[in-house]
Amino acid sequence: MPAAASTPDSPSPSASTPVEQASSARERILDAAATIMRRDGLVRATTRLIAQEAGCSEALLYKHFPDKREIFLGVLTERSPRIDGGGDLPGTGTVAGNLAQLVANQIAFYEQSFPIAASIFSSTELLVAHREAMADRGVGPHGPSALLARYLEKEVELERLPRLDTDAVALLLTGAALHEAFLATYAGESIQEPGSTARRLVDALDLTGPVGQYPGDEVPSGS
Repeated sequence: MPAAASTPDSPSPSASTPVEQASSARERILDAAATIMRRDGLVRATTRLIAQEAGCSEALLYKHFPDKREIFLGVLTERSPRIDGGGDLPGTGTVAGNLAQLVANQIAFYEQSFPIAASIFSSTELLVAHREAMADRGVGPHGPSALLARYLEKEVELERLPRLDTDAVALLLTGAALHEAFLATYAGESIQEPGSTARRLVDALDLTGPVGQYPGDEVPSGS
């Protein structure tokens, strides 16, 4: 028996719509650009090479992006790795263990994002455009440190940490995570044990504090 012909009201399940095809092409272009930027850097990421990597023509590439800057901006805003803020951690486990987990996440985040993020500084125009795009979304490079500070503030409120300068501690740990990622990227190596590095950083700060610094505690007489 011959197969029933498709009708306009009953399209083939495997057929994709023009909108889906356009979305797929745009995603392929961004994925290709991100791959080239990580592997070869911004200067080598030409539209010809991006189109070749994406398996499309340059003409199709320009149907989705008016210029190369828009491609790079799309990569920076849509293909940068995300970082786990640890919103469910306050009050669970140990503070030191939670902090080590969050800092290890930061190290991995910076290691993955550093090759692309560094490209921003090769173009003032791209840097300004990225800064504006991030401001519109209410995010930016302060994000990882702010997430860590919020975690610390919650633990102080729960009296699992002494009163401390949560912003300063967050900056110290975030800066150390960024530095580790920079060193690895510069050396062309991967960070083998981010968890071990994170634990060393957290232990070095010794955040438990002496008796009497926790909210509600009284300093023993004679101390």
